[in-house]
Amino acid sequence: MTLENVNYKKFIAPIVVGLILWFLSPIKPVGVSVAAWHMFAIFVATIIGCITQPLPIGGVAIIGFSITVLTGEVPMNKAIAGFGNDSIWLIVMAFFISRGFIKTGLGRRMAFHFVSMFGKKTLGLAYSLIGVDLILAPATPSNTARAGGIMYPIIRSLASAFGSTPENNTQRKIGSFLLFSEFQGNIITSAMFLTAMAGNPLTQSLAKPLGIHITWMNWFIAGVVPGIISLILVPLIINKIYPPEIKETPDAKEWSKKQLDEMGKVSVAEKFMIMTFLVALVLWVLGSFLGIDATLTAFIALSLLLITGVLSWTDVTKETGAWNTLTWFSVLVMMAGQLNELGFIPWLSKSIGSSLHGMNWIFVLIILIVAYFYSHYLFASATAHVSAMYGAFLAVAVSGGVPPLLAALMLGFFGDLMGSTTHYGNGPAPILFGSGYVKQNDWWKMNALLGVVYLVIWIGAGSVWMKVIGLW
Repeated sequence: MTLENVNYKKFIAPIVVGLILWFLSPIKPVGVSVAAWHMFAIFVATIIGCITQPLPIGGVAIIGFSITVLTGEVPMNKAIAGFGNDSIWLIVMAFFISRGFIKTGLGRRMAFHFVSMFGKKTLGLAYSLIGVDLILAPATPSNTARAGGIMYPIIRSLASAFGSTPENNTQRKIGSFLLFSEFQGNIITSAMFLTAMAGNPLTQSLAKPLGIHITWMNWFIAGVVPGIISLILVPLIINKIYPPEIKETPDAKEWSKKQLDEMGKVSVAEKFMIMTFLVALVLWVLGSFLGIDATLTAFIALSLLLITGVLSWTDVTKETGAWNTLTWFSVLVMMAGQLNELGFIPWLSKSIGSSLHGMNWIFVLIILIVAYFYSHYLFASATAHVSAMYGAFLAVAVSGGVPPLLAALMLGFFGDLMGSTTHYGNGPAPILFGSGYVKQNDWWKMNALLGVVYLVIWIGAGSVWMKVIGLW
């Protein structure tokens, strides 16, 4: 037996930073307790470990968990309670639901139908692919699974059918445009639904200690208008600044029909998958009126998939992404909760808030969002970024007079949108960028422009829309 490969050099940064912070406790700020400062040191070290990844993020989280309990910062019974967080289990259950889309082939079938209906022009193809992502998003918390597991293989096949491949240096014919459009569409749809990206329920958990209650429905209602505006405008902007060489795609309809013929008729498993998806969607939308929790809805959906045989229990146990998320998510939520409980987050928000004292709350919100968004250049994980900064920034916003729900949702949306900054900023980015269809300088330049577009649409139209519907 050979030992697993561990990159020990990548432990250096988190260990050094963690120890430095730990031993700086004698000169810590006056308003911070020793326990809070030590918890901060462990949390920062864990976040840096999640970024450098000497081990997969789950392994890093387990080490952070062990150190937290071993040093006596949090008792074992309190630390382990983090694994019972309902928001985390919502994401875990939704991972299993998304597995049903992949296993049954329903996601691919939907994409082929959209292409056959709207694929006469290349721009129409981009909208059709993004449309599939939009439909899948509410029940697919892994935006990486949507982009990499469902959409990318279809884009690759479609581009190859038109002779557009990086290997032949013909990627700009059609493939580059479709792939980059899907990347942006995936980011937008991730911001539109609480259950569309793993980091979203984390914001829900981090907002609770401040008395702010984010629900599936108020997240969706707040995000739907800026989301639709973005979905309409962004492909048009990409088409202008990064146009495909092939404008017309009359063969796409025949290609998609051929793919559908090969798949055959809609299977019984796909029908059950459709039924389960609709049940989950209805309960998520009406849950607050029916008294059914969003997490319970996800459990119900998984139960239906198991009862109907769409998924087996083996499928559930082998869904490593879900169990991995449960592990590291629970640890980070526990740590973030302890930082708040021990008084570190309130102290930090008060300190930052004092520097913004007297400033109009609108400017406070804009400054925080812009800082939150552009600091993502330093992160290789959207969820790690949310874990590190969301709670503190939200507390600062609230103390600065920003309407609580407006601040919570806006920062929540940008926890997804900031993935548009780099080719390593979220899960889909390295998969799609790594395909070779878009050069790095093009990727960064276009994302820099589109980042400004997102800031204008979501802060401007988004905040106005939330005011119209009475969310602040």
